[in-house]
Amino acid sequence: MFLPTTQKELQQLGYQALDVILVTGDSYIDSPYIGAAVIGKVLVDAGFKVGIIAQPALDTDKDIKRLGEPRLFWGITGGSVDSMVANYTATGRPRKKDDYTPGGVNNRRPDRAVLVYANLIRQHVKDTAPLVLGGIEASLRRVAHYDAWSNKIRKSILFDAKADYLLYGMAEQSVVALARSLHDQISPHQIHGLCYKSDTLPPEALALPSFSQCKESKPTFTEMFRIFYDNTDPVTAKCIAQQQDNRFVVQNPPPPNLNTEELDFLHDLNFERELHPYYAQSGSVTALDTIRFAVTTHRGCYGECNFCAIAVHQGRTVVSRSERSIIKEVVECTKHPAFKGIIADVGGPTANMYGIECKKKLSVGSCKDKRCIFPSACPTMGINHGRQIALLKKLRALPGIKRIFIASGIRYDMILADKKNGRAYLRELIRHHISGQMKIAPEHCSNVVLKAMGKPDTDSLVAFRTLFTSLTKQEKQKLFLTYYIIAAHPECTRTEMEQLKKFSQQVLKIIPRQIQVFTPTPSTWSTLMYWTEKNPWTGKACFVEKNTTRKEQQKMILINAIKKSKKTLQNTKPKKGKTYSTK
Repeated sequence: MFLPTTQKELQQLGYQALDVILVTGDSYIDSPYIGAAVIGKVLVDAGFKVGIIAQPALDTDKDIKRLGEPRLFWGITGGSVDSMVANYTATGRPRKKDDYTPGGVNNRRPDRAVLVYANLIRQHVKDTAPLVLGGIEASLRRVAHYDAWSNKIRKSILFDAKADYLLYGMAEQSVVALARSLHDQISPHQIHGLCYKSDTLPPEALALPSFSQCKESKPTFTEMFRIFYDNTDPVTAKCIAQQQDNRFVVQNPPPPNLNTEELDFLHDLNFERELHPYYAQSGSVTALDTIRFAVTTHRGCYGECNFCAIAVHQGRTVVSRSERSIIKEVVECTKHPAFKGIIADVGGPTANMYGIECKKKLSVGSCKDKRCIFPSACPTMGINHGRQIALLKKLRALPGIKRIFIASGIRYDMILADKKNGRAYLRELIRHHISGQMKIAPEHCSNVVLKAMGKPDTDSLVAFRTLFTSLTKQEKQKLFLTYYIIAAHPECTRTEMEQLKKFSQQVLKIIPRQIQVFTPTPSTWSTLMYWTEKNPWTGKACFVEKNTTRKEQQKMILINAIKKSKKTLQNTKPKKGKTYSTK
């Protein structure tokens, strides 16, 4: 069942008023891939009346007041994608398309959507229920952070939005706890996963360097980020607080990681896998084509790529669903009237982390002095793809299934590290789960850049390419590798991009086409390097390209190589009426 979004639906449900109203920068797709939909369903299951307002108009109160006022709180999210990332390219050009907006035109999600929606509510609904921020846009801005779009250190978004609370991370546990606390009229200040404002520094809190100190000193900002990052693991994290002018933002420790049963429960909730009819009147949403019949197998990622925000938002611990729950969801997909036999994806942030996690980390938390798979896989991780192979075989055998694809990212270094089942897993992918091209993300070939990214060196890429080529020949499959590349990442100069072009031509035998310029999003190590121009682990100077034109020029080194190769190919094609010797 959809969450209500109109007065007519409230009347049909017999609701006089709602407990919670969610406001989101996406159109309302009822899917387990959409955070606002999941949060809404979790609250409904807990007994609360919840409605949702998607992409409200900003020049009128018609949308924002459509469902009245909530009894407990407003929940505000920018949507599935950070609004600034959704609205601008890495080099600052406005994006014309939005995959989460009906019709695909990028005209409904405002810049800094969380701030705008908070102001919209305050403007039109006076003395209302508390404003609660959530979603990735708020989560990554919960303490002082570098904002690339304004090129400065900004305060916690909790202060900028003049909101009451912020729930960071995935928030299913903490949002129910908050709703119950507000319902019972007791203080929510002890809820894990909650950020709140305080006039004083709580005695149990670890004090971060203040906003003003971080704003004035890059070394201090680096120290602040290190403490912040070290307190993101639920097993070891402490309460932290940061002074913002004359008050403090207090971040309680994260809630415990969900266990398998709890993650199964979320996906067992009844999702329509459709765009709500009210919004479908304005057109279709492209995102639905990707997520309607995609299935999440786990959450979290211990890859810890320095440019990725998953570690801070979703966590470094992988929690996997049971086979029963995944199979049940796939079976439900086959019953959908639009289903045509294809499951678009079975995966997570990294597809082949399903069922693989370090038992030591589960009990004592993430290691502070090393990472799970960088620069190489830790022996205690016990990488074994056997569980995922067994799952995929069972899914393929289900009635009504024609093909199951794995479109999520795959860590090829993990396949190589798995001496027992890595080769068998890749063979399974080649035989059954790849359509034409297998997408991998080496990101670069320069070791100095790869180290700054937290990515494995090129030896593993070359070894994987050799294995992939060998297995595709054995299986008589015409499959290819597609490489994702990042230009203008810290430590990357034109020289490194020229090196990448040469490596691609001579070793990969192909110029990568999937090239993006690095975007410094809040709360990542790479963004810290971008702002401070120093390596945070060594303290040494780090080259950072900040000129927009030169960033684009780095990307164009590969783009021009592609154009040149196309032109060369065209010029060598036989002309009509002539024959050419093959000697």
